[in-house]
Amino acid sequence: MRKLTYYVAATLDGFIAAPDGAYDFFDPFITDEHISFMVGEFGDALPTPARTAFGLTDAPNTRFDTVLMGRGSYDPGLALGLTSPYGHLRQIVFSRSLTTSPDPAVEVTAEDPLDLVRRLKQEEGLGIYLCGGGDVAGRLLPEIDELIVKLYPVAIGSGVPLFRADFSPNSFTLADTRVLGNGAVVLTYAKAAAVPAPTAR
Repeated sequence: MRKLTYYVAATLDGFIAAPDGAYDFFDPFITDEHISFMVGEFGDALPTPARTAFGLTDAPNTRFDTVLMGRGSYDPGLALGLTSPYGHLRQIVFSRSLTTSPDPAVEVTAEDPLDLVRRLKQEEGLGIYLCGGGDVAGRLLPEIDELIVKLYPVAIGSGVPLFRADFSPNSFTLADTRVLGNGAVVLTYAKAAAVPAPTAR
């Protein structure tokens, strides 16, 4: 079965963007080491223009072949004229307000994210990359198999949370930790196995 991975940058206080959706406060932490890590380990998750800049234009996908985005994650590129930000992947944008896709390579859907992801997981292929944002991540929390957080040493006080969802505990197990020289920590979590309910004796 295919795996859904939420790979995302976050602040120490659990936000992925400012209240207005901006995330340029992460920029001071983007060092050569950090870029090497992203290109080497998560080249599939780079936008297509970045892949071109780093010489990955013809590189085959090894981790992901599908990307999921909310309207808030898709719009910044769209505002710059980038209608197909991940042209090397199957692109799906969840939106009720965007009824027509700006690009034939991008699928826009108002379908329930949980239903769509459960169907995608039954298909053949590589992993599914959840790009964001917090609303979509919150709705898909029960189906996230892997959570990879690039935790940056900055707190912003308020903004777009890592997950925007109703209270519903979902447990993960720490699978890997990597510390980068810029002070960021890359934390990889796997969905924890369900614990059987205690039985009465």
